[in-house]
Amino acid sequence: MLTIWDRTKGKQNVKAIASLGSMPNYLLSNNPNVKTLNDFTDKDRIAVPAAGVGFQSRTLQIETAKLFGSDNFKKFDNISVSLPHPDATSALIAGGSEISAHFSSPPFQYQELENPKVHKVLSSYDVLGGQATFNVLYTTQKFHDENPKTYKAFYDALAEAEKIIKADKPAAAKTYIDVEKSKLPLPLVEKIVSDPEIDFTVVPQRTFIYAEKLHELGVLKNKADSWKDFFFEEAHGGAGS
Repeated sequence: MLTIWDRTKGKQNVKAIASLGSMPNYLLSNNPNVKTLNDFTDKDRIAVPAAGVGFQSRTLQIETAKLFGSDNFKKFDNISVSLPHPDATSALIAGGSEISAHFSSPPFQYQELENPKVHKVLSSYDVLGGQATFNVLYTTQKFHDENPKTYKAFYDALAEAEKIIKADKPAAAKTYIDVEKSKLPLPLVEKIVSDPEIDFTVVPQRTFIYAEKLHELGVLKNKADSWKDFFFEEAHGGAGS
């Protein structure tokens, strides 16, 4: 979203509508020798959904810059491979392939950690300093301005959904499985929904830190003065960041 905001600024002006919740993303490994980022070697391969450019890769780059300097922020791009989460999950659990690590996300990381050979190396929350938005919704300035009633109804529905989830998390988990026709076990979905690290909130959390770091690394050309620069005004009322 930040990349699209950056590249459409002054043109289509794409901005975020709301957060879809704060969720940690875990960098996991089945290599017992890998305890920290310093332990990765050229023989390791880190599976990510979009090598070099996706949320997981950008988060890894921010942490890499912190540890090895801004000039080396792409240090682990060389051992990163693009692989969809389900395939990466299967590879990490099975072992025996070149994939020795996976920068994962819910629900996949919970499935992987059920395997005793898989352990956590890093959390996106470690990188960003606490609970942070993972998914956002976004649209163009044109759609926002030309469809005020639709936009408001959509935003209000998201805010209502947040309240429904928080009011009864077991019911929310069951609804998810029913609506998605998901094959995930209900106890696993309940565990995810009830995880204290996860907050189903429309309020953005720590998105500005992300924008600030990516600008420092030269990934974003435009510098945001605040998180409100890349969120439409309907989201400005909460205690966002």
